[in-house]
Amino acid sequence: MSLEQMNMPQLGESVTEGTINQWLVAVGDTVRKYDPIAEVTTDKVNAEVPSSFSGKIAALHAGEGDTLPVGQAICTIEVEQAAQEHTEAEKAFTEEKTPDAHEAHDTPMKKRYSPAVLRLAEEHEIDLTAIDGTGRGGRITRKDVRRYIDSKQGPRHSEHDDRPSVFTGEAIVPGTGVQVPTKSAPKPMVLRETGDIDVPLTGVRRAIATNMLRSKHEIPHAWTMVEVDVTNLVNYRNRIKGDFQKKEGCKLTYLPFFIKAIVMALKEFPRMNSTWGKDKIIEKKEINISLAVAAEDALYVPVIRHADEKSIKGLAVAVDDLASRVRENRLSPADMRGGTFTVNNTGSFGSIQSQPIINYPQAAILSVESIVKRPVVVNNMIAIRDMVNLCISIDHRVLDGLITGRFLARVKELLENVSSENTPVY
Repeated sequence: MSLEQMNMPQLGESVTEGTINQWLVAVGDTVRKYDPIAEVTTDKVNAEVPSSFSGKIAALHAGEGDTLPVGQAICTIEVEQAAQEHTEAEKAFTEEKTPDAHEAHDTPMKKRYSPAVLRLAEEHEIDLTAIDGTGRGGRITRKDVRRYIDSKQGPRHSEHDDRPSVFTGEAIVPGTGVQVPTKSAPKPMVLRETGDIDVPLTGVRRAIATNMLRSKHEIPHAWTMVEVDVTNLVNYRNRIKGDFQKKEGCKLTYLPFFIKAIVMALKEFPRMNSTWGKDKIIEKKEINISLAVAAEDALYVPVIRHADEKSIKGLAVAVDDLASRVRENRLSPADMRGGTFTVNNTGSFGSIQSQPIINYPQAAILSVESIVKRPVVVNNMIAIRDMVNLCISIDHRVLDGLITGRFLARVKELLENVSSENTPVY
């Protein structure tokens, strides 16, 4: 028996550190060589790190959310016989190994594709089983894929230009594990002036940038808005908010009422609670509301699970808890996984109209804007009413105007008929 150490791999040419997004193993688990042991996030890629050895996990040297420099130990594995050479698993995240005549007899590895190969194949919609690999044990390399593309489409570069394509990276959205690359354009020249300040990107800001870029590039956005008279809701909430805070220990804001109306409408229109599955539309069974919560330097999207099973009181407690977790930096990766529909409370900072970007891979996001008093016509008379705009962005591959319009009309109806008789808090 011997103890072997696994280090943070270099997941890109200029990558110097990585963040443990999620451990896929625990101390005491038995793993085989190439089994995924962790999800790691960098500024360029989100990927699963495979085990370099077969054995038992003896120790984990970092927690979820910890950022470690390349080369620092992430875990220790107890193995029966120490490995004496660099493993193929580590090399899969750097450059493809060139074929070697002495390796022809090694174990076949044709179906063990590196992230670079998978990205290139997905970009060009290529069936990798149709390609003969020239790497170790028949492994398909990036050069094999490029050669296959050139044979079908003709060369993309001149004979003097063999530079690889450049990718902005990919993002794993909580609860999915799907990775799709986005090809980048040449970087524009940035003009700098005296006094300009460089603000380093945090891991959260990088993840937000990657996910938003992916959403806008891949999802055909459409949006619409409805105006809702929430005068009855405002009056009802104002009457009960004092007693509610004394009894429950947290504030009763308007947001739980909006979320309650939204989840009730989602149960009636399950297509709104869907995701795009390439060759199918997947209607999600659970209604898990992703709630956009802003911090000083980032936007977090924690999830209220089984929101349709909660009362307004339950939603109020959940909203208050998530907001506290964000303020105190206590959110875990698990808190932001599994969302099926996003609610964005832009009204909290005075916005009256917005076009939100969809939280990939969901099909819709709804922004609740600021409640403002406006003159409106009621029974042919002008009256001052409490009005709010609800703005929704949809994935037009999954949803169209008809179902979205009916969904919003139902949310509007529920909100405009809030009262002590038909809107119980408990």
